[in-house]
Amino acid sequence: MTVDRAPVVSAEVLEVSLPLLRPFVTGFGVTDTRRTVLVHLRDEDGHEGWGEAPALDHPYYLPDTTASTYLIAAEFALPLALNAPGLEPAVVADAMSRIKGNTFARAGVEEAFWSLQAAAAGTTLRMLMGGERERVPVGESLSIAETVDETLEEVDLRLREGYQRIKLKIRPGWDVELVAAVREAVGPDILLQVDANAAYSLDDVDALRRLDEYNLACIEQPLAWDAMLEHAELQRSLSTPICLDETLRSFDDVRRALDIGACRNVNLKPGRVGGLTASLRIAELCRSRGVALWCGGMMESGIGRAGNLALCSVAGFTEPADMSPASVLFEWDLVDPTFAVGPDGTVAVPDAPGLGFPVRLDRVAAQTLRRTVVKVS
Repeated sequence: MTVDRAPVVSAEVLEVSLPLLRPFVTGFGVTDTRRTVLVHLRDEDGHEGWGEAPALDHPYYLPDTTASTYLIAAEFALPLALNAPGLEPAVVADAMSRIKGNTFARAGVEEAFWSLQAAAAGTTLRMLMGGERERVPVGESLSIAETVDETLEEVDLRLREGYQRIKLKIRPGWDVELVAAVREAVGPDILLQVDANAAYSLDDVDALRRLDEYNLACIEQPLAWDAMLEHAELQRSLSTPICLDETLRSFDDVRRALDIGACRNVNLKPGRVGGLTASLRIAELCRSRGVALWCGGMMESGIGRAGNLALCSVAGFTEPADMSPASVLFEWDLVDPTFAVGPDGTVAVPDAPGLGFPVRLDRVAAQTLRRTVVKVS
């Protein structure tokens, strides 16, 4: 879509604190605080763009952290984007491609330009991306609990709320018994998968092979974040599809993984692959190869979820997304109204122009820990 674009007149990067309801426990450890990075733009006509760079507070998921993402966004990514030859997201993404890694910073900046373009055009992110679906199916990702019974209670709650898929976090010693109990409780037809967050090694192949008995949609990221070749070896030993998450940090990573058989299922997180432009290329690659694809979550606020929901409306996404609403994660959201999961286990894709959700500036201001205004030339 071609639009006469007013110049950007203000640009800022903010670090904000989100009030977690409870710690989230995975195979790499405990996330008990949640800070995230926001990018805010305003053009000469008063249109606003918002983006979120949702790296975690710690470096146990990937090298990017909230602190490093804030620095890269403020000092490198946003200045490069503002000096790009155009304001279109693909042009901005290309301008930032000089930055090695630091995918979350680039993604947050790029999302702000996506929502700014949508606002200026008076259209939605979904329409701008060529999305088709007005509602997207979603699943729920469950933290590691104290007991199997506690997990079973939450599984029952989430299924009654309508979620179409259950994802269990696992780690050595908290895997086969858990999966067996959940599968017995929910029956054979519920879409069930597990996520190891890189907690295993090839020495654990026997335990992982035992999971083949439980008709899982996939085993997500069983091995280390940089172990693509080892995942290919493991996949040859399993009938259950391996899904990769942390290992896939770019379009080329996804292509390589599919070429060597390292996975048969892809978790796509815009922040992890450098933004929505790269995500659209990955969606087309997976669609062309007939590979199962879904959108993962990074405990984003509604600002980051807006881009994820629009992305999930695009052809190529075949599996329910990780799309926990703020009511599951936080005391309140940075957007209001925020989204909710319907009884049919779907979420409406935002249909308002621009970001799609109204940002609560008062909440953003109250939760801001630091702010950098980036010079606009």
